[in-house]
Amino acid sequence: MRIVLIRQFTESDWPQVWEIVRAVVRAADTFTYDPALTEQQARAIWLEAPPGETVVAVDGDEVLGTAKVGPNKPGPGSHVATASFMVAPVSRGRGVGTALCRFALEWAKQHGYAGMQFNAVAESNKSAVAIYERLGFSVVGTVPGAFAHPVEGRVGLHIMYADLS
Repeated sequence: MRIVLIRQFTESDWPQVWEIVRAVVRAADTFTYDPALTEQQARAIWLEAPPGETVVAVDGDEVLGTAKVGPNKPGPGSHVATASFMVAPVSRGRGVGTALCRFALEWAKQHGYAGMQFNAVAESNKSAVAIYERLGFSVVGTVPGAFAHPVEGRVGLHIMYADLS
């Protein structure tokens, strides 16, 4: 496992974060974002406003991955957190995603959230599902055929949850 530092996003990270976001989104095999997403749209989606936060996993000056964390919904749903993770293609399989997910869970606990919910995990994204389950998440429901995978066709989108109480 690669040892990485996870820290708050700074503006100077954006060029590398954008490269990761662009590669992940254009692959169209894990996120429900439009593959034609522009850089401006990506910034608006990925850079989380308070009380949330966007972070990067780095090795020196190299951004290996990124995550955003915050409340899943406002108002009466604001006690449940959510998070999203993207890892650079060249950094996959080295523990970066696991480190980012562990960070997100700890962040949510420190900020007093009762649980963490992932709203749309493609069931075909088996490596992510395995990480999440290993870290305490369960699939609480699956919307059949809700994700149009470019190779596997229509696959389910999992809703996953971890109780933090």
